[in-house]
Amino acid sequence: MVYGPEWHKSSYSAGSENCVEVAEGRVTGVRDTQHRGRGHLDVPAGEWAALLVSVGMAA
Repeated sequence: MVYGPEWHKSSYSAGSENCVEVAEGRVTGVRDTQHRGRGHLDVPAGEWAALLVSVGMAA
């Protein structure tokens, strides 16, 4: 998998305890902050961008 420089809390989590972390790059990794050891989802970057647009989180 090809990730960005590091995992970070999603800016869309708004300080909630129920949040996700993302690692952005050619492939975007998504994982539950409270259960990092349970794995993650790999999403092609273009699909991740399309998801954010479809839910109104990106232009």
